[in-house]
Amino acid sequence: MSNLFWLTEAQIERLCPFFPKSHGRPRMDDLRILSGIIFINRNGLRWCDAPRE
Repeated sequence: MSNLFWLTEAQIERLCPFFPKSHGRPRMDDLRILSGIIFINRNGLRWCDAPRE
């Protein structure tokens, strides 16, 4: 999809100090999670309406 928003590696590096620490469970991909949150907020969708990408 052309309207997906992906953060750059430089943006992710700036945000890394604010991510929670992992406590035993493997973390999900922060880039994918943040991009999904931004996509939902920009488009006013519900999570179930978001594309799988």
